[in-house]
Amino acid sequence: MIKNIENTLKVANKAFEYFQHGLATGEWTEFLEMLTDDFTFWFPMGKFHGLNQGKERAKEFFQYVYESFPDGLNLTLDRQTSNETTVVFEFRDEGKLFGQPYKNRVAISLDVREDKICSYREYFGSDGKSY
Repeated sequence: MIKNIENTLKVANKAFEYFQHGLATGEWTEFLEMLTDDFTFWFPMGKFHGLNQGKERAKEFFQYVYESFPDGLNLTLDRQTSNETTVVFEFRDEGKLFGQPYKNRVAISLDVREDKICSYREYFGSDGKSY
């Protein structure tokens, strides 16, 4: 049981490192390589609202994120919680959304299967002004 949690944390933390790098630079290769072939993700709004399936759809999504934040997003991790299969990261992010100042509070949930990420869920709700 403890070994499962340790592996889950190790894999999720590495994925989060790549995720953070992707948000900052637009380079998503390492993060995308960590996804399972049957990867799914859930996003709360916009053209990717709801459940999305597959690595190709994920690639489209993260390309769209880069286009929305071409100067990158900076993250500050506030909290991390986990169980045997899932790790939740709560963070603040800040940058320019289509050239306009942006900051928010976000939580993402990563589900781990062996040494890959099989699912991603994102939640946010700030008004973009509070931090």
